[in-house]
Amino acid sequence: MGFEGDPLQAENFDISTAKGLSEADAARLLREVGHNELPSSKPRSVFAIAFEVAREPMFLLLVAGGIVYMMLGDLQEALMLLGFVFVVMGITLYQERKTERALEALRDLSSPRAMVIRDGAERRIAGRDVVPGDLVILSEGDRVPADSILLACTNLSADESLLTGESISVRKVCSEDAEGMREIARPGGDDLPFVYSGSLVVQGQGVAMVKATGINTEIGKIGRALQKVEPEETALQKETNRLVRDLAILGLSLCLIVVIAFGMTRDSWLQGILAGITMAMAVLPEEFPVVLTVFLALGAWRISQNSVLTRRMPAVETLGSATVLCVDKTGTLTLNRMNVRRIFANGKFFDLDGAKGSLPEDVHEVVEFSILASQIDPFDPMEKAFKKLGDEYLARTEHIHRDWELVKEYPLSRKLLTMSRVWRSQSRREYVIAAKGAPEAIEDLCHLDPARQDEISEAIQAMGREGMRVLGVAAAIFREADLPEGQHDFDFRFLGLIGMEDPVRPGVPEAVRECHCAGIRVVMITGDYPGTAQAIGRQIGLPSERVVTGPELEKMSDLELQARVRDVCIFSRMVPEQKLRLVRALEAAGEIVAMTGDGVNDAPALKAADIGIAMGGRGTDVAREAASLVLLDDDFSSIVRAVRLGRRIYDNLKKAMAYILAIHVPIAGMSLIPVLLDWPLIFFPVQVVFLELIIDPTCSVAFEAEPEEADVMKRPPRDPERPLFSKHMLGLSVLQGLMVLVIVLAVYALSIYRGQGEAEARALTYTTLIAANLGLILTNRSWSRTIMDTLSTPNPALWWVMGGALVFLAAVLYNPFLRELFGFAYLHPIDIAICFMAGTTSILWFEGLKMATGRVE
Repeated sequence: MGFEGDPLQAENFDISTAKGLSEADAARLLREVGHNELPSSKPRSVFAIAFEVAREPMFLLLVAGGIVYMMLGDLQEALMLLGFVFVVMGITLYQERKTERALEALRDLSSPRAMVIRDGAERRIAGRDVVPGDLVILSEGDRVPADSILLACTNLSADESLLTGESISVRKVCSEDAEGMREIARPGGDDLPFVYSGSLVVQGQGVAMVKATGINTEIGKIGRALQKVEPEETALQKETNRLVRDLAILGLSLCLIVVIAFGMTRDSWLQGILAGITMAMAVLPEEFPVVLTVFLALGAWRISQNSVLTRRMPAVETLGSATVLCVDKTGTLTLNRMNVRRIFANGKFFDLDGAKGSLPEDVHEVVEFSILASQIDPFDPMEKAFKKLGDEYLARTEHIHRDWELVKEYPLSRKLLTMSRVWRSQSRREYVIAAKGAPEAIEDLCHLDPARQDEISEAIQAMGREGMRVLGVAAAIFREADLPEGQHDFDFRFLGLIGMEDPVRPGVPEAVRECHCAGIRVVMITGDYPGTAQAIGRQIGLPSERVVTGPELEKMSDLELQARVRDVCIFSRMVPEQKLRLVRALEAAGEIVAMTGDGVNDAPALKAADIGIAMGGRGTDVAREAASLVLLDDDFSSIVRAVRLGRRIYDNLKKAMAYILAIHVPIAGMSLIPVLLDWPLIFFPVQVVFLELIIDPTCSVAFEAEPEEADVMKRPPRDPERPLFSKHMLGLSVLQGLMVLVIVLAVYALSIYRGQGEAEARALTYTTLIAANLGLILTNRSWSRTIMDTLSTPNPALWWVMGGALVFLAAVLYNPFLRELFGFAYLHPIDIAICFMAGTTSILWFEGLKMATGRVE
């Protein structure tokens, strides 16, 4: 992204803003969050695109050819070539606009979100849409969308290291006079009432008023110090650039050979320069970079239409190589809509399926204290299930205490997986404590005897085997004035267990089967018990005999873990920090790993995975920024659709590149061979440009829109080490081109031998090449199905391109002015039929190879 103006003269810029921040760090920062904080790039004007086209080799060759024609006194040819400059600009403009629209749509989706209060209501909007005066709600894991003043906060701390260079988070306080503050102080130090765009909330919550956005923020001032931030270059771009460089060197070398050979043998150096320009235009592969840019941009846009946002372009390439999908159970494989199905109390089970009227008295206290241990207006799906149960069955009883006062909350911690809430009523002088959490932690709080623990353990396993998620509930009374520091200081009484189920998302079992057919192993990661995880695994079709738990993983060495991950598909009782070890073990075992995550603690694993996939619905901004993809609907089936699209994009890209390489072989050959054999020239710049007008939209539009192959999800993942331009692919492409060259050369030689004249020979040869070109387009649509099989596959863009090519061919053959301009003779229908038969013959061997082998890759 570029920035307007001279960065050294930027108004109010002070390098002290970026204490400890190098230019490289600033570039990295702007890549991560700058596209949300700074104005989005505008589509370039026609003049900007024209200026860029003017620097392209094809443009320079067209202008050079026009000048040579003027020097030869051929004004018509000169004007024709110069007119093609505007046609090339038009095609480039279309490609640019199509790509920019796709990127703009992605930019809108990828902007970190902000929760704002507008018109008295909370709204989730893109961070880039925040304006001064907005009230922003900040929570742990949020990226601050704009420079703001804190109006209210609770234990709020922020990581401002990208602005200050200091890795330690800083404590924040509320402002006492937010309206009276005109300026925001520079970042750095504790107890400031300011939060800054691009910084990260690492603890607490708060409400802030936006004061500055865009280039007026502290991060924006750093952006003004950088004229240009270069985007990362993907592996495909590097590979393509190497091939373009090699072909450019070859083209320039052949151009010099043609000029020297023509000038020395025919004593006409201007005509030799013209032949050399034709040779250079025939060889220079200017389509490769355009095709790559268009395919990746439109590919990312197509993936976004399936509820998966691409944040990093290399992910589009890597999707087709994924061998393992590591996914969270809750919310991804399941709906994340918990329902209470069974309650265990007083040694008995009570099923709630289809329960009507009132609940048994034995479970009233369990439900009552599960609600007391939850938020009053819950967001968590389990707490919502408790509240829903209470509203349905206990709303009119004494078990719902709407007049009680919440005094204190003991939060969940990694050491103790329970949370307790302390309540007090006006009529009682004692505190009532409600606790809920992992059953083993509740057992620990209640200090149960071994016999009772065994009874509860059997109940947990019984519910777990049916795929239920189990929580324990406990209660305590406390009569002292001062509340203790920890939950263990209360005398808890065990009340019971609540079994909840989270239904599997529709379509997940089918998606898992599709992954299996595609050679992709699905690994489920959950914090639930092994029994629950195995039950869900059986429902969706995962091998559920072997399970590794978090405590077991903690005890394993790296080598042991690498051995276990090869055949285990279910990991239970996992904490987010263990995902990173799992990713590294899978990668060490040679897998290409896609990992899902939603929390702050998931970010390292998402960053380490080959493809990090953040949850868009419930994920934090930190997880989104660490990920390569964002799952907008949190649905596992969307990941599988993205993998399918990733494979399609790579397949079509390979077909387009193979076609480009193949069609350039006969064009280059027919530009070189007549010069070396002292034959009349077949091609001049105008004929080559006409061919390019067919080639460009074919490779960048028609092949990109080609539907997927039928077996796209029935083959193993692509080897990421295998280059796009493999020896096999290059060999087949060159062989296709050579076969076309042989046929076209034979038509030309036969025409000359029969004495049909230079103009008629050129027309016959050119028509045969056009026919062979259309054949190459059709045969490269699929490397596994024949042309007849693909005709029923819809691709409107393809038929528009081919129809346009035939209309142009008819125009240059039968319009007297164009026919004379192209140096053609009139062709009879029988001549046209012979040319198309000859052109078709050039690709019959490839069709036969597909029928014989089933797939030529």
